[in-house]
Amino acid sequence: MKRRFSLRIPRRIPRRSGAGRRAAAALALTTLTVPLTVALGSPAQAASAASACTASRGPYQKQAERFLGLPVDGRQSAADCRAIRAFQTSHGITPNIGYAGPVTWGVMKLVTQQRAAGHHPNKAHHCPTTKGRIACVDLTRQLSWIQDGSRLVYGPVPIRSGRDGYETRTGAKKIYWRHLHHVSTLYHVAMPYSQFFDGGQAFHSISGSVWSAPGSHGCVNMRSGDAAKYWSLLRTGDDVHVYGRKPGT
Repeated sequence: MKRRFSLRIPRRIPRRSGAGRRAAAALALTTLTVPLTVALGSPAQAASAASACTASRGPYQKQAERFLGLPVDGRQSAADCRAIRAFQTSHGITPNIGYAGPVTWGVMKLVTQQRAAGHHPNKAHHCPTTKGRIACVDLTRQLSWIQDGSRLVYGPVPIRSGRDGYETRTGAKKIYWRHLHHVSTLYHVAMPYSQFFDGGQAFHSISGSVWSAPGSHGCVNMRSGDAAKYWSLLRTGDDVHVYGRKPGT
């Protein structure tokens, strides 16, 4: 029987200017474990990334200022714009013009939840601790980790699950097929480190941002280093437990 696999085509992310890279480095604490590698985009995208900061105050200006450790006055300053824009660039948010809108604030809230997970992502005991080696996927917090019983083995790491209408299915799963250099038969794009656990849904790496909207076509998208680590730690037959609900679905 021929399987058909569904996935989210990775979005291309604009180039960052030299100033953007320096600002993003100063804000590296907004990522969980390692800095995000932003894919290079087209000349038009690069021109967009080089555009001037907006002077407009976004509806989530105060929240963004508080999240980034800036003076909280609700007014858009040049420093505020640079900091918000650096966060947008490093998290694949477009347009990255420093406007504190709902998309930017939504990602900031998600990152806040991910930070709060710390080294105890299974504090609420939603992922089973009686199955030995298991990969846990929390759709609500867009997090995944690997544990052996109650012992945390790796993670938590940020992921991107299925968008509205293509939700990553919840429940108890098992990895049934692994393909290191898989290419989607539907979209003809690379899915490195693919580990399938439910039909066409798999863990695999993407070249773009795991925070970019709206999400995948059901797969659990990961940063390259995290997907490679999952590949080294998991085997065919290992358990996967998916629970929660992705924001916006």
